[in-house]
Amino acid sequence: MNPEQMYQEIILEHYREKLNSGLREPYQVEVHHVNPSCGDELTLRAQLDGNTIADISYHGEGCSISQASTSVMSDLLIGRDVTDSLALHDEFLEMMQSRGKAEPDEDRLGDGIAFVGVSQFPARVKCAMLGWSAARDAILRAQAENA
Repeated sequence: MNPEQMYQEIILEHYREKLNSGLREPYQVEVHHVNPSCGDELTLRAQLDGNTIADISYHGEGCSISQASTSVMSDLLIGRDVTDSLALHDEFLEMMQSRGKAEPDEDRLGDGIAFVGVSQFPARVKCAMLGWSAARDAILRAQAENA
């Protein structure tokens, strides 16, 4: 299996088995994000425990890319330090803006590397970023509440 096929399979797997899908309580912050270019929508809840992301849950409607990317993001960020989570967001964003030229760090991005191929299609980058942007927003709001 070539890498492109493997990446497509990872995306489809996360779309079928959406990790952390379904809004859960308790939560500290809830955000709602919409991708205006395609209509994908996402409601995301985040709960911090000090400087650790204790939980992320979501309900989304949209394409397989936005749903799979949100699944990957939630799996990567739960249990992670806030500062490292925000850095991971930036790494994913950099990969998504690379137009397929990035060589992502699999140790850092895990299944997120599957989206490097998506980055070749600018119209789909917003789809892949929807969950990541919502998580960043929720984390920053939760931090502000805690301050």
